Amino acid sequence: MGGASRWWLHHALTSLNVSLDGKLNIYAGDPQQVLSAVALETSAQGVFWNRCYEPQSIARDAAIKASLKASGLAVQSFNGSLLWEPWQVVKKDGTPYKVFTPYYRRGCLQQPAPRRPLPAPSDMQLLKTESDVSLDSLALLPTIGWDAKLQEHWDISEAGGQDRLEAFIFNGIQNYREGRNFPNKENVSRLSPYFHFGQVSINTAWHAASDAAALIDNEANLDTFLSELGWREFSYYLLYYFPTLPTENLQPRFNQFPWQQHADDELKAWQHGQTGYPLVDAGMRELWQTGYMHNRVRMVVGSFLVKNLLIHWHSGERWFWDCLLDADLASNSASWQWIAGCGADAAPFFRIFNPITQSEKFDKEGDYIRRFVPELAKLPAKYIHAPWLAPADILRSAKVTIGVDYPAPVVDIKESRERALSAFKLTKDIPL
Repeated sequence: MGGASRWWLHHALTSLNVSLDGKLNIYAGDPQQVLSAVALETSAQGVFWNRCYEPQSIARDAAIKASLKASGLAVQSFNGSLLWEPWQVVKKDGTPYKVFTPYYRRGCLQQPAPRRPLPAPSDMQLLKTESDVSLDSLALLPTIGWDAKLQEHWDISEAGGQDRLEAFIFNGIQNYREGRNFPNKENVSRLSPYFHFGQVSINTAWHAASDAAALIDNEANLDTFLSELGWREFSYYLLYYFPTLPTENLQPRFNQFPWQQHADDELKAWQHGQTGYPLVDAGMRELWQTGYMHNRVRMVVGSFLVKNLLIHWHSGERWFWDCLLDADLASNSASWQWIAGCGADAAPFFRIFNPITQSEKFDKEGDYIRRFVPELAKLPAKYIHAPWLAPADILRSAKVTIGVDYPAPVVDIKESRERALSAFKLTKDIPL
């Protein structure tokens, strides 16, 4: 896991241990050996777990299941993290979908409705073993204090996740279809870390939203939110059927794409929010300060990296993996392939998000930019989206010197777009 995810996991396990009256057991080592030893130590008759869908986890769990069954234990796994199993949703010819809309509308929604979650058990007999290790021994927390800034933004507990879900259902979802595009509005759920770590069930979210349908002014808001949960499903679906998703282009013609080979300075500028494009920089700083980034802005910063800077999507995927609290192998890989144009149901490569016009449209007054790029806070909204174009007297009044207080653009947006389109032409005659 990346650093941000490890930080979340530490606090999630701390909270879980409290809810289990201090009887959470943690083990370290080879899982097959550990589970066999714990089963022997506790005289267990069966072992049960929720499935993982990453390729290496599938192989690991299959081996564990075979070994435990061979030793005489009852073994069973369950779906605890998806609305529909990948093998439930296939086309009529038995092949997997590669386009989201038919996958979701003709595939998922034609299946039985997602199960309703059961209530928490009222009586659990919990056993504390002698062979477990301490949470601190896992060394999940960073050794330097970069995580202090994250604390104020999150309540890392099941109760915190439930509170966030309820707040979203009663407030944020009301204008979700349109409001989710504006990074300064409270119309996104921010539930993804809780989904990833199992503190809020995806089934709970699905049914909480569906049950509130009568309270939602426009049914399109509910439909859009549920379809976004479907996008999460689609990412897991793609990873299940295309296990090389994290490393290999789903469209092989992009194997010939001429990515920049020596762009370390541009990559660092992007990572640190110093590109000279305020919306891009605000998004990258939001990521660093909160462990999260608004979805609309994720698309903008992703497009800027792979299309305006021509830096391989692998570099973006790796940075997000380390910095995102909701870092998820399926969603992270599928989303980066989508924005790069090389994945399933991908955005066409020629769809290049212009960070200036995106900023003007979705952060018109510059409130989001001012929050995360405070050196531009005194600029009028008219100039905050492209500060290098502001008149000298406006810049002086706002105490901004381009190249000193705030960087000049690392690339020209028009020239870099043309460069990207020329690069894409090299792949057009290569078969998909």
